[in-house]
Amino acid sequence: MQLRRVVVTGMGALTPIGNNLNDYWEALIKGTSGACEITKFDHSKFKVKFACEVKNFDPMEYFDKKEARKMDPFTQYAMVCADEALNDSGLLQQSFDPDRIGVIWGAGIGGLTTFFNEVVDYAKGDGTPRFSPFFIPKMIVDIAAGYISIKHQLRGPNYSTVSACASSTHSLIDAFNLIRLGKADAIVAGGSEACVNEPSVGGFSNMKALSERNDDMLTASRPFDKDRDGFVMGEGGACLILEDLEHAKARGAKIYAELVGGGMTADAYHLTAPHPEGLGARNVMKMALQDAGLKAEDIDYINVHGTSTPLGDIAEIKAIHGVLGEHMYNLNISSTKSQTGHLLGGAGAIEAAACVMSVYKDIVPPTINHFTDDPEIDPRLNLTFNVAQKRTVNAALSNTFGFGGHNASVIFKKFID
Repeated sequence: MQLRRVVVTGMGALTPIGNNLNDYWEALIKGTSGACEITKFDHSKFKVKFACEVKNFDPMEYFDKKEARKMDPFTQYAMVCADEALNDSGLLQQSFDPDRIGVIWGAGIGGLTTFFNEVVDYAKGDGTPRFSPFFIPKMIVDIAAGYISIKHQLRGPNYSTVSACASSTHSLIDAFNLIRLGKADAIVAGGSEACVNEPSVGGFSNMKALSERNDDMLTASRPFDKDRDGFVMGEGGACLILEDLEHAKARGAKIYAELVGGGMTADAYHLTAPHPEGLGARNVMKMALQDAGLKAEDIDYINVHGTSTPLGDIAEIKAIHGVLGEHMYNLNISSTKSQTGHLLGGAGAIEAAACVMSVYKDIVPPTINHFTDDPEIDPRLNLTFNVAQKRTVNAALSNTFGFGGHNASVIFKKFID
């Protein structure tokens, strides 16, 4: 069958360095660190005392008090991102078929803040089960997609993707496939996470996954630096409106870029560690290229998973070499997690948005906080250290890899009719 073409017609973002798409993008290009001392709980007994929090976010600016109380923060973030993206696209300001527009939203953990608070309250009580009637709908991962569809009366495909840090990239790939198969005209796709809380920071810290650079938190996320010591927890989310090209053209929509390919694989190796040779990562990039009908030399920019962990960064570089060979020295590579921290299930969405903007604006955001070269990383690579670089970006690839060995990659191209 003839597969439909899929384009990006709207975007929204709520991140540790900007509370809308434009502020996020401008901060990325400037090389802004979103790290700060944790304000959301008492961290005095925690080894890690900092994170990349969303700043100056007041739910009352977006929801009434009664409505906000029914939502975990990850759902609030999702709603704000989706509203911005839908407004940006103009999709719902024109006549549309609500049965042909869906919502697919990714989150790795969902309402962990709600779950933790409810259990703590129960444990402090006398054993009487005084749980909130909204406990379950606030906690479940799929609720964000449900809320978005209810608000906007979108009756197309509606569900959540859960694959740890690859969750929202999987949401984009599922949306892409449904649209190109003709199952929907447009899909609100993305992801969010709200894990700057006690169990998340404590749990990841005790796994030795988080940076402990409390004395220099602004530079703690150091992808590819010799002295990297773990990732920095982030929160927030992003949304992309993916739309059938002919549907977008018929309504005169602005088109940021075209989504041309996606890949999904598993490491089948370890619960938390990457395959040491980057096998799953190599396979997922190959699959994305094949799906897009592109060659390795067509890629101009890779937004890497690049979490700032000792093992992960090396494995991803090996994987890129295994796929791109000598072409890896001709392109730009950067990790925007150096600025935003790691949004877990929301990471793929905000990084996909960064890739789309790179294609649209021909600028590559930097990997900040680079101080010391790692002798295990080839110095010929252009890892876009510390300063954004202007270049023509005809095609950009975004990688996300999750605990459990889940890998997902997407490729965006400049739109050419």
